[in-house]
Amino acid sequence: MKQAIAILTGGGPAPGMNTVVGSISKTFLKNGFRVIGLHQGYTGLFNKNPRTTDIDFMLADDIFNRGGSFLKMSRFKPTDKDFQENFNLKFFVDNNVKLLVTVGGDDTASTANRIAKFLTEKQYPIANIHVPKTIDNDLPLPAGSPTFGFQSAQAQGTVIATTVYEDARTSENWFVVAAMGRSAGHLAFGIGTACHYPMIIIPEMFNKTEITVDKIVNMVVSSIIKRKIMGVNYGVAMISEGVFHALSDEEIKKSGIHFSYDEHGHPELGKVSKAHIFNELLEKKLKTLGIKVKSRPVEIGYEVRCQTPTAYDLVYCSLLGLGVYKLFSEGKTGCMVSVDPVGEVSPLYLKDLQDPVTGKIPPRLVNPEGNRVQAVVNDILHYITPEDYEAAKKYVADPETYDFKKILNW
Repeated sequence: MKQAIAILTGGGPAPGMNTVVGSISKTFLKNGFRVIGLHQGYTGLFNKNPRTTDIDFMLADDIFNRGGSFLKMSRFKPTDKDFQENFNLKFFVDNNVKLLVTVGGDDTASTANRIAKFLTEKQYPIANIHVPKTIDNDLPLPAGSPTFGFQSAQAQGTVIATTVYEDARTSENWFVVAAMGRSAGHLAFGIGTACHYPMIIIPEMFNKTEITVDKIVNMVVSSIIKRKIMGVNYGVAMISEGVFHALSDEEIKKSGIHFSYDEHGHPELGKVSKAHIFNELLEKKLKTLGIKVKSRPVEIGYEVRCQTPTAYDLVYCSLLGLGVYKLFSEGKTGCMVSVDPVGEVSPLYLKDLQDPVTGKIPPRLVNPEGNRVQAVVNDILHYITPEDYEAAKKYVADPETYDFKKILNW
């Protein structure tokens, strides 16, 4: 029987999913393998009757430059019981599958790590290679290497965010923009920087103080007052949705928002507009202060997940797909494929990246003390400093409360 590989896509979509799957398929087909696409993420590995599609060259060529994912996705996360009772080894044996390729973000990578260890313990002769995907850019790849999908999402997000800034200038209003990023602020910071937004708030900024609703709102107010002192009556504040993950339960209750939670224990932020929440909180604060400013909410998230990948991701995802074959042919398994900025392929072993206690893959965060962040904070953002206290008293009695760096304890 011809040797086969199986590919699945887990989590949520990102630009380049089809490019990775198409590139992997073309390469393995060229080298005599059968390519089986597993639909609905990991459910197929823990199901007696998985939904599959054989991928031939025509299908791979048809999908490789499209947005979205031809292989239907799922956030299914197997339990220990699933591994012991429902793991579908028969699928691998009956189809002579020699490699399982998983494409996904941190949760998908963590499950891939569990599968790699499980296969090793059971001495199943099946290799496992993971391809790191997420528009959040929060998987621990080497410096300078993004997760695929991030660059395309950032580019499209910047198009949207630029239009919002133009509206702010035109109408002399303020906007509150919220961008995706469950635990890291890469997307929000990148878009906000590209647009020269006067205020960007990401969870990593609160590295020296507890994050609270009041601090978030006061940082936006600080920017509004600073711009008024400058004679500028408009602006946009970018806030990463990840700040909600850093809030304590008490703070979330104070916000007045009641979240439901997904199967991984994450607040289902997709069910509510974070921009709307922040905008309402800001409006209440401004009304209390007697500052007349109109503000409007804008969300950037689902709008960028299934867009057509940019040239960067089309090339990068192609190299990642080709890299899977290279690592497999070298006998590598239990690893993520990594391609550095000059195109060199290397394995990142999941066992080396995992948290020693939880076994999960820790997120890569924005470095708030790095040159990139500090340059933007010091030279692009607008906020109250001690030099502004006297002028700020026209708007607030206690300007020190709205001093950006004092809020963050920087």
